[in-house]
Amino acid sequence: MYGFAPWKALARKTVFYARKKLFLGLGIGSNAPIIVNLQLFAGEGEKTEKATPKRKQDARKKGQVLHSREISSALVLLLVFLSIKLLGNYMYEEISAFFRLCVTDLAISFDSWSVNEILRLLGMIMVQLLKIVGPVFGVTLVVGIAANFAQVGSLFTLETLKPKFSNLNPINGIKRIFSIRGLVELIKALAKITVVGIVAWQSLRAEENNIVKLMDLDLVAGAGYIASTTIDIAVKICVLMVIIGVLDYGYQWWQYEKDLRMTKQEVKEEYKEMEGNPEIKQKIKQKQREISMRRMLSEVPKADVVITNPTHYAVAIRYDPQKAPAPIVVAKGQDYMALRIKDIAKASGVETVENKPLAQALFKAVEIGRQVPPEMYQAVAEILAFVYQLKGKLPAQA
Repeated sequence: MYGFAPWKALARKTVFYARKKLFLGLGIGSNAPIIVNLQLFAGEGEKTEKATPKRKQDARKKGQVLHSREISSALVLLLVFLSIKLLGNYMYEEISAFFRLCVTDLAISFDSWSVNEILRLLGMIMVQLLKIVGPVFGVTLVVGIAANFAQVGSLFTLETLKPKFSNLNPINGIKRIFSIRGLVELIKALAKITVVGIVAWQSLRAEENNIVKLMDLDLVAGAGYIASTTIDIAVKICVLMVIIGVLDYGYQWWQYEKDLRMTKQEVKEEYKEMEGNPEIKQKIKQKQREISMRRMLSEVPKADVVITNPTHYAVAIRYDPQKAPAPIVVAKGQDYMALRIKDIAKASGVETVENKPLAQALFKAVEIGRQVPPEMYQAVAEILAFVYQLKGKLPAQA
Protein backbone atom coordinates (compact mmCIF):
# COMPACT_ATOMS: atom_id res chain seq x y z
CA MET A 1 0.00 0.00 0.00
CA TYR A 2 1.31 3.45 -0.94
CA GLY A 3 1.02 6.37 1.44
CA PHE A 4 -0.55 9.73 0.71
CA ALA A 5 2.75 11.66 0.89
CA PRO A 6 3.57 11.45 -2.89
CA TRP A 7 0.08 12.62 -3.76
CA LYS A 8 0.35 15.58 -1.37
CA ALA A 9 3.70 16.62 -2.86
CA LEU A 10 2.29 16.39 -6.38
CA ALA A 11 -0.71 18.52 -5.38
CA ARG A 12 1.56 21.20 -3.88
CA LYS A 13 3.69 21.38 -7.04
CA THR A 14 0.62 21.62 -9.25
CA VAL A 15 -0.83 24.50 -7.20
CA PHE A 16 2.55 26.27 -7.09
CA TYR A 17 3.10 26.18 -10.88
CA ALA A 18 -0.50 27.16 -11.60
CA ARG A 19 -0.21 30.08 -9.22
CA LYS A 20 3.14 31.16 -10.70
CA LYS A 21 1.78 31.07 -14.23
CA LEU A 22 -1.29 33.04 -13.24
CA PHE A 23 0.56 35.81 -11.43
CA LEU A 24 3.28 36.10 -14.09
CA GLY A 25 0.54 36.56 -16.63
CA LEU A 26 -0.95 39.33 -14.47
CA GLY A 27 2.44 40.99 -14.06
CA ILE A 28 2.79 40.44 -10.28
CA GLY A 29 5.13 38.32 -8.25
CA SER A 30 4.39 34.71 -7.54
CA ASN A 31 5.02 35.27 -3.84
CA ALA A 32 2.33 37.95 -3.55
CA PRO A 33 -0.27 37.16 -0.89
CA ILE A 34 -3.70 35.99 -1.99
CA ILE A 35 -6.45 38.26 -0.65
CA VAL A 36 -9.85 36.58 -0.46
CA ASN A 37 -13.01 38.40 0.54
CA LEU A 38 -14.60 35.96 2.97
CA GLN A 39 -17.85 37.92 2.91
CA LEU A 40 -18.50 36.44 -0.52
CA PHE A 41 -18.80 33.03 1.13
CA ALA A 42 -20.84 34.20 4.09
CA GLY A 43 -24.54 33.35 4.32
CA GLU A 44 -27.39 35.66 5.12
CA GLY A 45 -26.73 35.24 8.82
CA GLU A 46 -27.61 32.55 11.28
CA LYS A 47 -30.68 33.02 13.42
CA THR A 48 -29.12 32.73 16.85
CA GLU A 49 -31.02 35.40 18.78
CA LYS A 50 -34.22 34.78 20.73
CA ALA A 51 -37.37 36.37 19.41
CA THR A 52 -38.18 39.79 20.79
CA PRO A 53 -41.62 40.56 22.28
CA LYS A 54 -42.48 42.53 19.12
CA ARG A 55 -41.56 39.57 16.92
CA LYS A 56 -43.78 37.27 18.99
CA GLN A 57 -46.61 39.79 18.92
CA ASP A 58 -46.41 40.10 15.13
CA ALA A 59 -46.33 36.30 14.79
CA ARG A 60 -49.38 36.02 17.05
CA LYS A 61 -51.31 38.42 14.82
CA LYS A 62 -50.55 36.08 11.92
CA GLY A 63 -51.83 33.08 13.86
CA GLN A 64 -48.38 31.66 14.63
CA VAL A 65 -48.74 30.67 18.28
CA LEU A 66 -47.51 27.96 20.63
CA HIS A 67 -50.11 25.22 20.43
CA SER A 68 -50.17 21.43 20.77
CA ARG A 69 -53.14 19.59 19.27
CA GLU A 70 -52.04 16.35 20.89
CA ILE A 71 -52.46 17.50 24.49
CA SER A 72 -55.80 19.18 23.72
CA SER A 73 -57.31 16.10 22.06
CA ALA A 74 -55.87 13.78 24.73
CA LEU A 75 -57.39 15.83 27.57
CA VAL A 76 -60.75 15.98 25.80
CA LEU A 77 -60.85 12.21 25.26
CA LEU A 78 -59.70 11.48 28.82
CA LEU A 79 -62.35 13.64 30.46
CA VAL A 80 -65.05 12.40 28.07
CA PHE A 81 -64.39 8.76 28.97
CA LEU A 82 -64.14 9.64 32.67
CA SER A 83 -67.49 11.43 32.48
CA ILE A 84 -69.04 8.39 30.76
CA LYS A 85 -67.59 6.19 33.50
CA LEU A 86 -68.98 8.43 36.27
CA LEU A 87 -72.36 8.90 34.58
CA GLY A 88 -72.70 5.27 33.54
CA ASN A 89 -75.79 4.52 35.64
CA TYR A 90 -77.46 7.77 34.61
CA MET A 91 -76.85 7.10 30.91
CA TYR A 92 -78.08 3.50 31.27
CA GLU A 93 -81.35 4.71 32.79
CA GLU A 94 -81.81 7.35 30.09
CA ILE A 95 -81.06 4.89 27.27
CA SER A 96 -83.54 2.42 28.78
CA ALA A 97 -86.15 5.17 28.98
CA PHE A 98 -85.46 6.04 25.35
CA PHE A 99 -86.04 2.48 24.16
CA ARG A 100 -89.18 2.17 26.30
CA LEU A 101 -90.45 5.39 24.76
CA CYS A 102 -89.83 4.15 21.24
CA VAL A 103 -91.34 0.71 21.89
CA THR A 104 -94.52 1.93 23.61
CA ASP A 105 -95.27 4.87 21.30
CA LEU A 106 -94.18 3.27 18.05
CA ALA A 107 -96.35 0.25 18.80
CA ILE A 108 -99.37 2.40 17.92
CA SER A 109 -100.46 2.17 14.33
CA PHE A 110 -99.25 4.99 12.08
CA ASP A 111 -102.77 5.30 10.69
CA SER A 112 -104.09 6.60 13.99
CA TRP A 113 -101.42 9.30 14.34
CA SER A 114 -102.06 12.93 13.68
CA VAL A 115 -99.47 15.53 12.75
CA ASN A 116 -99.45 16.90 16.29
CA GLU A 117 -98.84 13.45 17.76
CA ILE A 118 -95.92 12.85 15.37
CA LEU A 119 -94.38 16.20 16.30
CA ARG A 120 -94.89 15.45 19.99
CA LEU A 121 -93.17 12.07 19.63
CA LEU A 122 -90.25 13.62 17.72
CA GLY A 123 -89.88 16.26 20.42
CA MET A 124 -89.84 13.62 23.16
CA ILE A 125 -87.20 11.62 21.24
CA MET A 126 -85.01 14.72 20.80
CA VAL A 127 -85.27 15.59 24.50
CA GLN A 128 -84.35 12.03 25.48
CA LEU A 129 -81.37 12.01 23.12
CA LEU A 130 -80.20 15.32 24.59
CA LYS A 131 -80.38 13.82 28.08
CA ILE A 132 -78.15 10.96 26.90
CA VAL A 133 -75.50 12.81 24.91
CA GLY A 134 -75.87 16.28 26.49
CA PRO A 135 -73.49 15.75 29.44
CA VAL A 136 -70.82 14.18 27.25
CA PHE A 137 -71.19 16.91 24.63
CA GLY A 138 -71.00 19.59 27.34
CA VAL A 139 -67.80 18.11 28.79
CA THR A 140 -66.26 17.90 25.30
CA LEU A 141 -67.13 21.52 24.55
CA VAL A 142 -65.91 22.94 27.87
CA VAL A 143 -62.66 20.95 27.99
CA GLY A 144 -61.86 21.66 24.34
CA ILE A 145 -62.33 25.41 24.76
CA ALA A 146 -60.43 25.47 28.07
CA ALA A 147 -57.48 23.45 26.72
CA ASN A 148 -57.09 25.69 23.69
CA PHE A 149 -57.62 28.90 25.67
CA ALA A 150 -54.96 27.86 28.19
CA GLN A 151 -52.44 27.47 25.36
CA VAL A 152 -53.37 30.28 22.99
CA GLY A 153 -55.48 32.70 25.00
CA SER A 154 -57.96 35.03 23.34
CA LEU A 155 -57.04 35.20 19.65
CA PHE A 156 -59.05 35.83 16.50
CA THR A 157 -57.29 36.12 13.16
CA LEU A 158 -58.08 35.42 9.54
CA GLU A 159 -54.44 35.14 8.46
CA THR A 160 -54.47 31.36 8.73
CA LEU A 161 -57.40 31.18 6.27
CA LYS A 162 -55.54 33.02 3.52
CA PRO A 163 -54.26 30.72 0.76
CA LYS A 164 -50.49 30.22 0.62
CA PHE A 165 -49.34 29.35 -2.87
CA SER A 166 -45.95 28.30 -1.51
CA ASN A 167 -47.67 25.22 -0.06
CA LEU A 168 -48.42 24.10 -3.63
CA ASN A 169 -44.72 23.85 -4.39
CA PRO A 170 -43.86 20.11 -4.51
CA ILE A 171 -40.28 20.80 -3.45
CA ASN A 172 -41.49 22.50 -0.26
CA GLY A 173 -43.83 19.57 0.34
CA ILE A 174 -40.96 17.09 0.06
CA LYS A 175 -38.87 19.23 2.43
CA ARG A 176 -41.69 19.19 4.98
CA ILE A 177 -42.04 15.41 4.73
CA PHE A 178 -38.35 14.81 5.34
CA SER A 179 -37.90 17.59 7.91
CA ILE A 180 -37.55 17.26 11.67
CA ARG A 181 -41.23 18.10 12.06
CA GLY A 182 -42.18 15.26 9.71
CA LEU A 183 -39.96 12.87 11.67
CA VAL A 184 -41.56 13.95 14.94
CA GLU A 185 -45.05 13.43 13.50
CA LEU A 186 -44.02 9.92 12.40
CA ILE A 187 -42.67 9.15 15.87
CA LYS A 188 -45.91 10.42 17.46
CA ALA A 189 -48.02 8.25 15.16
CA LEU A 190 -45.93 5.17 15.93
CA ALA A 191 -46.08 5.98 19.66
CA LYS A 192 -49.88 6.21 19.55
CA ILE A 193 -50.21 2.89 17.71
CA THR A 194 -47.82 1.25 20.15
CA VAL A 195 -49.65 2.61 23.19
CA VAL A 196 -53.05 1.52 21.92
CA GLY A 197 -51.79 -1.94 21.02
CA ILE A 198 -49.88 -2.62 24.25
CA VAL A 199 -52.57 -1.30 26.61
CA ALA A 200 -55.38 -3.08 24.78
CA TRP A 201 -53.45 -6.37 24.67
CA GLN A 202 -52.43 -6.28 28.34
CA SER A 203 -55.93 -5.28 29.48
CA LEU A 204 -57.57 -8.06 27.48
CA ARG A 205 -55.03 -10.58 28.77
CA ALA A 206 -55.89 -9.53 32.33
CA GLU A 207 -59.62 -9.97 31.59
CA GLU A 208 -59.18 -13.30 29.85
CA ASN A 209 -61.00 -15.33 32.50
CA ASN A 210 -63.90 -12.88 32.68
CA ILE A 211 -64.25 -12.81 28.89
CA VAL A 212 -64.69 -16.59 28.89
CA LYS A 213 -67.52 -16.26 31.43
CA LEU A 214 -69.47 -13.88 29.16
CA MET A 215 -71.33 -16.83 27.67
CA ASP A 216 -72.94 -17.48 31.06
CA LEU A 217 -74.18 -13.89 31.51
CA ASP A 218 -77.45 -12.48 30.27
CA LEU A 219 -77.57 -9.79 27.59
CA VAL A 220 -77.76 -6.79 29.93
CA ALA A 221 -74.98 -7.97 32.27
CA GLY A 222 -72.74 -8.91 29.33
CA ALA A 223 -73.25 -5.56 27.64
CA GLY A 224 -72.53 -3.75 30.92
CA TYR A 225 -69.30 -5.71 31.41
CA ILE A 226 -68.13 -5.03 27.84
CA ALA A 227 -68.92 -1.32 28.17
CA SER A 228 -67.14 -1.03 31.55
CA THR A 229 -64.04 -2.89 30.32
CA THR A 230 -63.90 -0.84 27.12
CA ILE A 231 -64.10 2.45 29.05
CA ASP A 232 -61.38 1.33 31.48
CA ILE A 233 -59.07 0.49 28.56
CA ALA A 234 -59.87 3.82 26.91
CA VAL A 235 -59.07 5.74 30.12
CA LYS A 236 -55.68 4.01 30.40
CA ILE A 237 -54.89 4.79 26.77
CA CYS A 238 -55.94 8.43 27.23
CA VAL A 239 -53.67 8.83 30.28
CA LEU A 240 -50.69 7.71 28.20
CA MET A 241 -51.88 9.96 25.38
CA VAL A 242 -51.78 12.91 27.79
CA ILE A 243 -48.15 12.07 28.57
CA ILE A 244 -47.40 11.99 24.84
CA GLY A 245 -49.23 15.33 24.56
CA VAL A 246 -47.04 16.88 27.27
CA LEU A 247 -43.92 15.74 25.41
CA ASP A 248 -45.39 17.10 22.18
CA TYR A 249 -46.05 20.44 23.90
CA GLY A 250 -42.36 20.60 24.85
CA TYR A 251 -41.38 19.92 21.25
CA GLN A 252 -43.85 22.49 19.94
CA TRP A 253 -42.37 25.07 22.34
CA TRP A 254 -38.86 24.31 21.07
CA GLN A 255 -40.00 24.47 17.43
CA TYR A 256 -41.93 27.72 18.07
CA GLU A 257 -38.88 29.39 19.59
CA LYS A 258 -36.69 28.09 16.78
CA ASP A 259 -39.01 29.34 14.03
CA LEU A 260 -39.10 32.82 15.55
CA ARG A 261 -35.36 33.18 16.07
CA MET A 262 -33.78 36.28 14.62
CA THR A 263 -30.41 37.27 13.25
CA LYS A 264 -28.40 39.91 15.07
CA GLN A 265 -29.04 42.28 12.18
CA GLU A 266 -32.80 41.80 12.50
CA VAL A 267 -32.62 42.56 16.22
CA LYS A 268 -30.65 45.75 15.55
CA GLU A 269 -33.06 46.89 12.83
CA GLU A 270 -36.07 46.22 15.04
CA TYR A 271 -34.47 48.15 17.89
CA LYS A 272 -33.75 51.10 15.60
CA GLU A 273 -37.28 50.99 14.26
CA MET A 274 -38.79 51.02 17.73
CA GLU A 275 -36.48 53.77 18.93
CA GLY A 276 -37.29 55.86 15.87
CA ASN A 277 -41.04 55.41 16.20
CA PRO A 278 -42.53 58.65 17.60
CA GLU A 279 -45.41 56.79 19.24
CA ILE A 280 -43.02 54.48 21.09
CA LYS A 281 -40.92 57.43 22.23
CA GLN A 282 -44.00 59.28 23.43
CA LYS A 283 -45.23 56.24 25.37
CA ILE A 284 -41.81 55.78 26.99
CA LYS A 285 -41.65 59.42 28.03
CA GLN A 286 -45.21 59.32 29.33
CA LYS A 287 -44.44 56.21 31.36
CA GLN A 288 -41.34 57.84 32.80
CA ARG A 289 -43.32 60.95 33.75
CA GLU A 290 -45.98 58.84 35.47
CA ILE A 291 -43.37 56.93 37.47
CA SER A 292 -41.61 60.14 38.45
CA MET A 293 -44.92 61.76 39.42
CA ARG A 294 -45.97 58.83 41.62
CA ARG A 295 -42.57 58.80 43.31
CA MET A 296 -42.77 62.54 43.96
CA LEU A 297 -46.32 62.46 45.32
CA SER A 298 -45.40 59.60 47.67
CA GLU A 299 -42.95 61.97 49.38
CA VAL A 300 -45.56 64.64 50.16
CA PRO A 301 -46.91 62.95 53.34
CA LYS A 302 -43.33 62.94 54.70
CA ALA A 303 -42.93 66.72 54.23
CA ASP A 304 -42.96 69.25 57.07
CA VAL A 305 -44.75 72.00 55.17
CA VAL A 306 -46.19 72.83 51.73
CA ILE A 307 -45.59 76.40 50.56
CA THR A 308 -48.21 77.62 48.05
CA ASN A 309 -48.84 80.50 45.66
CA PRO A 310 -51.77 79.71 46.64
CA THR A 311 -53.28 78.30 43.41
CA HIS A 312 -50.56 78.14 40.77
CA TYR A 313 -47.57 76.73 42.68
CA ALA A 314 -47.01 74.29 45.53
CA VAL A 315 -43.63 73.24 46.98
CA ALA A 316 -43.27 70.55 49.69
CA ILE A 317 -40.27 70.88 52.02
CA ARG A 318 -38.80 68.46 54.54
CA TYR A 319 -36.10 69.27 57.07
CA ASP A 320 -34.10 66.51 58.76
CA PRO A 321 -30.79 67.73 60.21
CA GLN A 322 -29.63 64.12 60.57
CA LYS A 323 -29.66 63.69 56.78
CA ALA A 324 -28.98 67.17 55.36
CA PRO A 325 -27.84 70.51 56.78
CA ALA A 326 -30.61 72.41 54.95
CA PRO A 327 -34.27 71.79 54.10
CA ILE A 328 -34.92 69.69 50.96
CA VAL A 329 -37.60 70.15 48.30
CA VAL A 330 -39.31 66.74 48.10
CA ALA A 331 -42.12 67.70 45.68
CA LYS A 332 -43.26 70.62 43.59
CA GLY A 333 -45.96 71.28 41.04
CA GLN A 334 -47.82 73.84 39.03
CA ASP A 335 -51.57 74.24 38.43
CA TYR A 336 -53.14 70.74 38.47
CA MET A 337 -50.09 69.15 40.08
CA ALA A 338 -50.10 71.89 42.73
CA LEU A 339 -53.71 71.00 43.57
CA ARG A 340 -52.74 67.32 43.84
CA ILE A 341 -49.90 68.16 46.24
CA LYS A 342 -52.18 70.31 48.41
CA ASP A 343 -54.88 67.61 48.50
CA ILE A 344 -52.38 64.94 49.56
CA ALA A 345 -50.91 67.29 52.17
CA LYS A 346 -54.36 68.01 53.58
CA ALA A 347 -55.21 64.30 53.73
CA SER A 348 -51.87 63.51 55.40
CA GLY A 349 -52.03 66.32 57.97
CA VAL A 350 -49.15 68.33 56.47
CA GLU A 351 -49.44 72.08 57.10
CA THR A 352 -49.95 74.38 54.09
CA VAL A 353 -48.57 77.93 54.25
CA GLU A 354 -49.25 80.62 51.66
CA ASN A 355 -46.22 82.65 50.57
CA LYS A 356 -46.39 83.73 46.92
CA PRO A 357 -42.84 85.11 46.37
CA LEU A 358 -41.17 82.20 48.17
CA ALA A 359 -43.31 79.53 46.43
CA GLN A 360 -42.47 80.99 43.00
CA ALA A 361 -38.78 81.34 43.84
CA LEU A 362 -38.51 77.77 45.17
CA PHE A 363 -40.41 76.33 42.21
CA LYS A 364 -38.15 78.06 39.65
CA ALA A 365 -34.78 77.75 41.42
CA VAL A 366 -34.75 74.41 43.26
CA GLU A 367 -35.11 70.97 41.68
CA ILE A 368 -36.76 68.05 43.45
CA GLY A 369 -34.38 66.37 45.88
CA ARG A 370 -32.14 69.45 46.13
CA GLN A 371 -31.44 71.60 49.19
CA VAL A 372 -32.81 75.09 49.61
CA PRO A 373 -30.17 77.66 48.54
CA PRO A 374 -28.60 79.87 51.26
CA GLU A 375 -30.36 83.03 50.08
CA MET A 376 -33.70 81.42 50.97
CA TYR A 377 -32.67 80.05 54.38
CA GLN A 378 -34.22 82.91 56.33
CA ALA A 379 -37.64 82.77 54.66
CA VAL A 380 -37.86 78.97 54.83
CA ALA A 381 -36.66 78.92 58.44
CA GLU A 382 -39.39 81.35 59.50
CA ILE A 383 -42.07 79.16 57.89
CA LEU A 384 -40.67 75.98 59.47
CA ALA A 385 -40.53 77.68 62.88
CA PHE A 386 -44.15 78.73 62.48
CA VAL A 387 -45.20 75.19 61.57
CA TYR A 388 -43.25 73.66 64.46
CA GLN A 389 -44.95 76.11 66.86
CA LEU A 390 -48.35 75.07 65.52
CA LYS A 391 -47.54 71.42 66.04
CA GLY A 392 -45.78 72.02 69.33
CA LYS A 393 -42.51 70.40 68.35
CA LEU A 394 -39.02 71.35 67.37
CA PRO A 395 -36.75 69.54 64.89
CA ALA A 396 -34.09 67.26 66.28
CA GLN A 397 -30.74 68.94 66.74
CA ALA A 398 -27.83 67.78 64.59
